[in-house]
Amino acid sequence: MRAQNKKSNQGFWKTLKYALLLNSSLYENAHNTPKTRQLALSIVIFSALSHALGSSVILIINLVPLALALALLLLDLLSIIAGYYFWVFTIWKIGQWLKPIDPTFGDLLNPIGFAYAPQVLNFLTLIPLLGRPIELILAVWSLLAVIIAVRQGLDISTNQAALICLVGWPLIQIAIGVLQVTEQHIIRFL
Repeated sequence: MRAQNKKSNQGFWKTLKYALLLNSSLYENAHNTPKTRQLALSIVIFSALSHALGSSVILIINLVPLALALALLLLDLLSIIAGYYFWVFTIWKIGQWLKPIDPTFGDLLNPIGFAYAPQVLNFLTLIPLLGRPIELILAVWSLLAVIIAVRQGLDISTNQAALICLVGWPLIQIAIGVLQVTEQHIIRFL
C-alpha cells in the first residue's frame, strides 16, 4: 500500500512538472482513465487550495471573524472548481461546433485539469505589492496551457484553440475579480 502511495505521489509531481513546462505530449496522452481523472482533479483542487491560502492571509490581516473567513474561503475554493468546469464546458461546446464528432466533455476534463497547474503557485500572491501581477501572470500561464491542451485534445490548429479558449477565459477572470471585490467590500463593512 505504501509503495503504491509513493508511486502515486511521484505521478502527481511528474504530471505537475510536465504541465508547468507546457509539455504538449502530456495533454495529448491525457487519456480518460480513473487515474488521470484523479490526477487532473487533484491539480484543480490543489490550485483552489493555493488560491484560498493566498486569500486567507488577507482575511487574517483584516481580522475577519472566523465564521465569515471560513465562508469566504469555501466560496473561494468553490469558485475555482466551478470556474474549471465552466471553462471545460465552454471549450467543449465550441469544440463540438468546430468538430462535431470529437471529444466528449469528460475527455476534456483531464487535459484542462492539467493545464490548471500554474494556479498551484497562487499562494505566491501573498507577496506584498506583487500579488495582483503574480495572479495575472499565473492566469496567462494557465491560458497558454489550456490552449495547448485544447490544441492537442481537439486536434486543431493553435489559432483555433486560442480562439476557443479566449471565449471562456475573460468570463472566468471577470468572475474572479467580482468575487475578490465583493470579499473586499464585505471585509470593509465589518
